[in-house]
Formats: sequence, C-alpha cells, structure tokens
Amino acid sequence: MEKMPITADGLSRLQEELRRLKSIERPAVIRALEEARTHGDLSENAEYHAARERQSFIEGRVAELEDKIRRAEVIDVSKLSGNAVKFGATVDLVDVDTDDEVTYQIVGAEESDINAGKLSIVSPLARALINKEVGDTVEVATPRGSKVYEILEVRFE
Repeated sequence: MEKMPITADGLSRLQEELRRLKSIERPAVIRALEEARTHGDLSENAEYHAARERQSFIEGRVAELEDKIRRAEVIDVSKLSGNAVKFGATVDLVDVDTDDEVTYQIVGAEESDINAGKLSIVSPLARALINKEVGDTVEVATPRGSKVYEILEVRFE
C-alpha cells in the first residue's frame, strides 16, 4: 500500500468530508430513495433514478476517502526546517520575466488548491522546486511556454 503525504490540515478536511457523507448525505439519499419508491413504477421514476445515481456517487466517494485516509502519511510541517524546498514548505517565488511574485505551499495531491496557494507535490512546478534553495532558479514548461522562477524565501509554517 503506497503512502500518501498530506498535511494535518489536509487530513482533517478529508475526515470532515467523510463524516459529512456518512452522517448527512448518506441518510438523506436513503430517505429520498424511500420517498421515490412510494411514487410507484420505478422504471419510469426520475426521482428514484436520480437518488440511485447520488447514492452511487456517495458510496464511491466514501470508499475513496476511506482509502486515502488509510494511506495518509501526515507530515507535521511545524517540525520541519531548513533552506531547501520540501513537502510542506511555503515558497515565495518571483517570475523572472514579469517580476510577479507568488507564494505557494507544497502539499499533497488531495489538498491542492492553486487559488488558495496550495501547490500539489506532483505538479511540474513543485517537482522542479523540491531540494532547491533560496536564490536558485527553476524552469517549468507550461501550456503558454517555459517559465523561469527564482526562489525568494523558503519557510515552514
């Protein structure tokens, strides 16, 4: 079983989603199925089919979340330090061409959200940054061409 690196916050979000699915969504869809069954012929009952599809989605997501939580390897970012970029690091970068500055935290694939500054460890940029230090530059291929970033700061918060 392959371990999946994740921050404590990311694991907490997965656990909360699992709890919500099991305690709120699953019972609601069961009630919807029971209600739809009272409407007669199931073969032509759109409410019944929609509830079955929702139930299928919920059960699949529950299984997926349980697997990810089982495989989770929580990395305590607060115990990390150093100048090199590694999982959990918050990295300040500057685009060498445009002087635009961005900040990303390197996180697990399940918790990535580029709009929130959370960059997946499996993304091309994160892979290029790993083991680099302040002052280093990295070149990353993007859909709009190659981008070069310089690392301004690495911190663990």
